[in-house]
Amino acid sequence: MKSSTFLRIASLITFFYFAGHTASIPWTPAVGPGEASVLEAMKAHSFNVLGSNRTYWDLYFGFGVIISGYLLVQAVVLWQLGSLAKREPAQVRAIVASFLVAFIVNAFLSWKYFFVIPLINAILISVCLGLALVFSGRSRATQQIVGHERGEREIQV
Repeated sequence: MKSSTFLRIASLITFFYFAGHTASIPWTPAVGPGEASVLEAMKAHSFNVLGSNRTYWDLYFGFGVIISGYLLVQAVVLWQLGSLAKREPAQVRAIVASFLVAFIVNAFLSWKYFFVIPLINAILISVCLGLALVFSGRSRATQQIVGHERGEREIQV
C-alpha cells in the first residue's frame, strides 16, 4: 500500500472520531442523582477568568466543542496530505510525524483519563500514520532512479 492510502484511512478514522465526539454532546452521562448534582454544581459556581465571568461548565463544554473542531480540521488536513503524498510522499514526512506524535499522546491520555473508544481511535490513527511514514520513506525521484537501476520501466499514472 502507499502512504497516501494510509493517510486517507487515518483521515476517515479521524472523521469518525470527530463524529463520535460531537454526537456525544454534552459529554455528560447524567443517569443518577450523583451525576446530576455534579453537573448542577459545575453550572452554578462562576468565577473570573482573565476578566470574563465563567463556570466550570462553560470551560468543560467549550473545550469539548474546541476538540470537535480540531478533530474535523485534522481529518481534512490528513485527507489533503493523502493527496500530496501521491505526488511526493517524502515531502509530507515531517507533517505526518507531527500528527503521529500528537495521536500517540492522544492515545496515552485517552487510556489514562477517558475510555476505550477514543483510545481505539487514537491507536488506529497512530498505526495508519506510522505506516504512512514508513511508506513515504523515499521521494518519487529516488524511487524512479532505483527502479531504473534495476531495469524496471517507469509507468506514468
